[in-house]
Amino acid sequence: MDFFDFYTGKCFDAYLYLGAHFSDAGTIFRTFAPAAERISVIGEFNNWEESSMQKIHDGNFWEFRSADARPGMMYKYRIYDRSGQYIDHCDPYGYGMELRPNTASIIRDRNAYKFHDKDWMKKRSDRRTEPLNIYEIHFGSFRKPSDEPDAWYNYEELAAPLIPYLKENGYNYLEIMPLTEYPSDESWGYQGTGFFSPTSRYGTADQLKAFVDLCHQNGIGVLLDFVPVHFAVDYYALAHYDGTALYEYPHSAVGQSEWGSCNFMHSRGEVRSFLQSAANYWLTEFHIDGLRMDAISRAIYWQGAPERGVNSNAVDFLKNMNRGLKRLHPSAILAAEDSTSFPGVTKPTEEGGLGFDYKWDMGWMNDTLNYFRTDPLYRGADYHKLTFSMAYYYDERYLLPLSHDEVVHGKATILQKMFGEYEMKFPQARAFYMYMYAHPGKKLNFMGNEIGHFREWDEKREQDWSLLSYPAHQDFHRFMTDLNHFYLEHPAFSEKDFETDGFRWLDCRSEGPCIYAFERRGKAERIAAVFNFSGVEQKGYRLELPDVQKLHRILTSDSQIYGGKETQPDLCLLPEDGSFELTLAPFSAEYYLIQS
Repeated sequence: MDFFDFYTGKCFDAYLYLGAHFSDAGTIFRTFAPAAERISVIGEFNNWEESSMQKIHDGNFWEFRSADARPGMMYKYRIYDRSGQYIDHCDPYGYGMELRPNTASIIRDRNAYKFHDKDWMKKRSDRRTEPLNIYEIHFGSFRKPSDEPDAWYNYEELAAPLIPYLKENGYNYLEIMPLTEYPSDESWGYQGTGFFSPTSRYGTADQLKAFVDLCHQNGIGVLLDFVPVHFAVDYYALAHYDGTALYEYPHSAVGQSEWGSCNFMHSRGEVRSFLQSAANYWLTEFHIDGLRMDAISRAIYWQGAPERGVNSNAVDFLKNMNRGLKRLHPSAILAAEDSTSFPGVTKPTEEGGLGFDYKWDMGWMNDTLNYFRTDPLYRGADYHKLTFSMAYYYDERYLLPLSHDEVVHGKATILQKMFGEYEMKFPQARAFYMYMYAHPGKKLNFMGNEIGHFREWDEKREQDWSLLSYPAHQDFHRFMTDLNHFYLEHPAFSEKDFETDGFRWLDCRSEGPCIYAFERRGKAERIAAVFNFSGVEQKGYRLELPDVQKLHRILTSDSQIYGGKETQPDLCLLPEDGSFELTLAPFSAEYYLIQS
């Protein structure tokens, strides 16, 4: 490790020096704790008796070597502050931890697992001109071996049901909610204590590597939710690590987040190096294909509030981290969860931007879901909620998210959000999803959305797969599967996602009947998408396409096989005076292949 880089916030490999490192000669422990009075290592290898660490380098680092410490053994750092008091801490750079509520770190052999995914790693890309269809999961509640809250499949075990499901259902990427160790199940991993430790709820680091390896061998990319803004307040972890505010701000006004966790102090080089090294660790050591970075607005602005001003140090940290990660991993995906209008989130850092590949389009998500909550009788007044997204779309490279945050805390699930009673929700949801998949931008859906989940997500319970015994949910699941595969197979919906000639409005002025139409273009394919979001049939609707010889309908949400009423599987239309006359079912969407 370059110590100058570490102190100045330029280091991306601090985990190779700090932490517990095993070799044939034993294990060497190192930690960074400049304000500590003294530190001992306690663990299984010394019967939890104190073994004194020695100051090394410039006196800010501490080291201990043990010939008896082996992988699988537990340990802690007993850190004495200058008043003589001590706290037993887990290792900030530890590669493994005990299952909560226990708090010890665990020695791991970082080099034990050998990957078999060379072909995948060689060909992967950031998917900018390719389809990116992400299935977001919480690892412990996709499926469970029993109804017990603490019953989980381990990393390798879940691969058996999950990977075939992803392939069959048309998802080419998986996004996993945070797997860095965390103490409270209810935090879902967003308040971490072990930024280099895969949570022991689901097994070991090698088991997670095996899971990622299997995904890659089956053509599935893996993204990980990463939290670079805040961490858990628990006494045994990063908070007041050396008896002082080493990782966090010393003042509560900016030191504590809205979630009650500690904010990282991004102005400190050592903190930047810690977070950058953690991000690089997951991409390098686990072959993770990208990171979704949580709560970026809280880094851009002080406490996430634009009126409090830009946090220039945190913004500089984001730029440096993304620049370094893209240098090390050019084909990895970096996505920002950011609801602000801060400019340049996906602009390259050399052009003054933050350097993310994608930004979550929270505006599109909120406007669209609010539109579909509205009584169809009044949607005309809200018509331009669905046209507004294209007014700003080319400012950034966007990803359209329907994540876990939209199906919890009294918000209702995606299907439940649709206006009306049970039967009325399904045709609207089908039309809604066809709108989403035709709209420019990459796609993300949380688990359960594809089966029309009705119960809000609960991290302690698996998804309600029994819904698939009901015909309406069977039909909806079939629809979502076909739509996903359609998206993957038609380049018009992804090839020019971020080029202005990849999208063209055909009709964005039919406020009364709530009809929308637009065209998506790839290099060799054109598709027209037409939507009737009113609750009545629209007869004699004329679609103006003067340069088109024929329309071939290739997908309709109102098909009988999806629970609709349309029995004709496809339809070819010839123009009349440069326009096509269509009849649109209530709450329906249709895709047409354009032949010119």
